[in-house]
Amino acid sequence: MTGPMDLYETLPIVPLRDLVVFPHMMIPFVIGRPASTRALEHALTRDKRIFLAAQHDASIDDPAPQDIYTMGCVASIVQSLKLPDGNVKLLAEGLDRARAIEWKEDKGFYRVVVKVLPKQKETSEDVEGAMTRVVSLFEQYVKLSNNLHYDAMIAAVRVDDPGRLADTIAAHLVVSIDEKQNLLEIISPLERLNRIAGILEVEVDKLQVDRRIQSRVKKQMEKAQKEYYLNEKMKAIQKELGRKDEKGNEIDELKKKIEECRMPKDVEEKAIQELKRLEAMPPMSAEATVSRNYLDWLIAVPWHRKTRESRDLKRAEEILHEDHYGLDKVKERILEFLAVRALVKKPKATILTFAGPPGVGKTSLAKSIARAMNRKFVRLSLGGVRDEAEIRGHRRTYIGAFPGQIIQMMKKAGTQNPVFLLDEVDKMSMDFRGDPSAALLEVLDPEQNHTFLDHYLDVEFDLSNVMFICTANILHTVPQALKDRMEVLNLPGYTEQEKTEIAKRFLVRKALEGTGLTRTNLAFTDEGIQTIIQRYTREAGVRNLEREINSICRKVARRVVAEGKAYAEEITPERVTFHLGVPRFRPTLAEERNEIGIATGLAWTEVGGELLVTEATLMPGKGRLTLTGKLGDVMQESAQAALSFVRSKADEYGIPKDFNRRSDVHIHVPEGAIPKDGPSAGITMATALVSALARIPTRRDVAMTGEITLRGKVLGIGGVKEKVLAAHRAGVKNIVLPKDNEKDLADIPKNVLDVLGVYLVETMDEVLKIALTERLPAGLPAEAEASPVAVDQPDDAITH
Repeated sequence: MTGPMDLYETLPIVPLRDLVVFPHMMIPFVIGRPASTRALEHALTRDKRIFLAAQHDASIDDPAPQDIYTMGCVASIVQSLKLPDGNVKLLAEGLDRARAIEWKEDKGFYRVVVKVLPKQKETSEDVEGAMTRVVSLFEQYVKLSNNLHYDAMIAAVRVDDPGRLADTIAAHLVVSIDEKQNLLEIISPLERLNRIAGILEVEVDKLQVDRRIQSRVKKQMEKAQKEYYLNEKMKAIQKELGRKDEKGNEIDELKKKIEECRMPKDVEEKAIQELKRLEAMPPMSAEATVSRNYLDWLIAVPWHRKTRESRDLKRAEEILHEDHYGLDKVKERILEFLAVRALVKKPKATILTFAGPPGVGKTSLAKSIARAMNRKFVRLSLGGVRDEAEIRGHRRTYIGAFPGQIIQMMKKAGTQNPVFLLDEVDKMSMDFRGDPSAALLEVLDPEQNHTFLDHYLDVEFDLSNVMFICTANILHTVPQALKDRMEVLNLPGYTEQEKTEIAKRFLVRKALEGTGLTRTNLAFTDEGIQTIIQRYTREAGVRNLEREINSICRKVARRVVAEGKAYAEEITPERVTFHLGVPRFRPTLAEERNEIGIATGLAWTEVGGELLVTEATLMPGKGRLTLTGKLGDVMQESAQAALSFVRSKADEYGIPKDFNRRSDVHIHVPEGAIPKDGPSAGITMATALVSALARIPTRRDVAMTGEITLRGKVLGIGGVKEKVLAAHRAGVKNIVLPKDNEKDLADIPKNVLDVLGVYLVETMDEVLKIALTERLPAGLPAEAEASPVAVDQPDDAITH
C-alpha cells in the first residue's frame, strides 16, 4: 500500500564498484561495461536522471539484480565525456535516496522502478547537539587526514540541514563500502549523525596513532638519511682528495690483523663472521661500536705469541738468591720446576701457592720467578673481589661489557706463557652476583684451563701455558675444592739472623736509594739492625723493619740537607734509640724471673708465631673454674681437661685431694682483647695449674705447646715452625714440643736449632719435669726423666 506522498520513478540503473553515492554529492567516475554504457545513453536521451547503486561484490563484471544493493541514489548527469578507449567519463550529482522496487530488463541493460525517499527534516536540541559534535570531530578528522583539503571541507559542512550535513561528511569518510552503504540506508538524520560521530571518533583515534608513529619514523628516517647523506658527501670529498674510505680502510685493517693473529680456526671463523656484520652496519651506530670493540679484544688477546723461556738452572738460581735471602724450600721447588721444563716439552702445569704471614716476600718472590724464567709477569689482586664476572667477564648483551680480569691480564702480558700472580686469594668473598672462587676452579685446574671460556669473548682460550702462582696469608678461608688444585708452599717467617741479612742486603740499599743518600752518608752496624729488629718490631715478615729503616734514613737525610753532603753517620744501638725514640718491645724473655702459677705457651697467628703467657691463681672458694682472656670454646675445653687431669693426679703430685672443694681456680691469658682459640695451650694451662697448686715456680726460659688429654698424654699440634721462631725471637732457650711433631723440626733453620734446647715429650709428667724449677713433693716416676733432642742439644740445655 502506498501513501499519497510516495513518489515512484522508472530509471536506468548503473551498478557501481567500490563506490557509494550520497545525495548532494558531486562525483566523477568512469563507466565502461556495455550494460552501463547503454543505460547511460538511454538516460541522456531522456531527462538525464539515472539510478546509481553499489554492487555487493566488486569483482563481478556482469551483475544480476541480486548482486546489487536495493538502496541507492537518484542522480542527475551533469557532464559526460567519451574517452578514446571507448569508456565514458561521467560527472553526476546525487539527488535523493531511493529504493529499487522492480527490475525490468531492456535492450542490454536494466531499468528499475524506484521509490524515492523524501528528505526528513528534524529540528530539536538533540539534533543540534549531534550536529555540533559531528562538525567538531570532522574538523579534527580533516586536520589529521592527508587526503582532504581543510578549507574546502570546512566550507562544505557549514550547512543548517542535518541530513545534508550527515550525507556530506559520510561522502568524504575513508571507510569501507559496507559502512558507507549502512550510512546511506539510515533515513533518520539524527540516527545518521550519531552513527557518523561514532565512526569519526574511531577514525580520529586511528589517525592520531598513525600521526605519532609517522612522526617517530620520520625522525628516525631523517636522522638515517642525514647520516647517509653526510657519509656519501664525506666519501665524495675523500675521493676528490685522493683518499680512501675510512670505513673500508678500517675493515681492511681489521681483516689483516685477524690474519696476522694466527687464531685457532673456530675463533678466526667467528672473527670473520663478526667482521662481515660490522661491514653491513652504519659506522656510527651503537651496534657497530660494540662489534668493533669485540673484534679489538679478539685481536689483542695473545693466541700464539710466547716468550722464549730461559731454562738455565744456574742463572735462575743466581737470580733467586740475588733477590731473596733464605726461602730455600721455595727456591728448590722452582728449580725443580725448571728442570722438568728442560726435560719435558709440555709438562703438566702446577699451581703454586705461597702461604704465610704478611711481609715475608710472597709477591716479590713471584716477580723473581718470572725474571729467573725470562717470562712476562702480571699480577691480579683478588682482595675484596666478590663478583664472578670479575673472573669470567660479562656477556656482550650488557652495555659496557668487558672481558674478565684473566683475559684482560693476558692481553696486558701479550704472551701465552706469563707468570700470573693471583694475589690475596684468601681475601675473596661472595654475594648474590656469584662466587669468584668457583670461577677460579676452571682457571686453576690443569685438566680444564686449556679450554677456558670467557663470557665476553665466548670462545675457548688456552691457559695451560700460564704459570699460575697464588698467595695467601691463611688457607682456612680458601674453599676446599680450590685448595685441592694448589700445591701449597709455606713461608712461615724469618729468623732474627735472616732479617739482619735481608736488611743488610736489600732493605738498607733500597732505603738509601729512596731517600737520596749514599753509603758514605749513612751506614748501619749489625748491632744497630738487631736493635731495630728486637726492640722496635715484632713480626714474621720485614715490612715494619723496612719502615723503621726508612724512618732513620729520612731523619739522616734532613741532617745531610742541613749540614751538607759531607755529613756521615753510623747507626749503632744508641743512635737507633736516638732516632726512633723509646723502644716499643722488650728485647728478650716473656718473663723476667721464675714465678709460681705462670707458664709460657706458644701460639700461631696469621702474622706468625707469638708467646702466650698463661696465668693461674687460687682463691678460697668451692671449686669454681673461671677462664678469662677472650678464650674460644676449644681453649676453654682444654682448660677443663687440664683441671680434670690435675685433680686425677693430685696424690702423685703432692697436691691436696680436696683442693677443688676449698679453692676456686682462675686461669687468665693476658692481652684479653685479642680472641684466642685452639687446643695447643693444654699443657701450658696444666703446667700453670700444677705450679699454682704445688707452689713451685716455673722456669722462665721454657716455652711449651701441645694438646693435653685426660690421661695426661701430649698430642701433636700445628704451626711448629712459626711457634719455634717466635720463641727464638723472644730469647726463649728451651722449647717443649709433642713427640708427634718431631718430623716438623726438619723445617726449622739449623742456626735456630743450634741455640735452642728442644724437648720432645709424650706425657704431662715429662713436661712438668722440664718446666718446674723443683721436683714435685710426691716425686715423679723415673720414666718421666727428660732431656733435649740429642742432635739439637745446646751446651746450656736444661737437664734433670
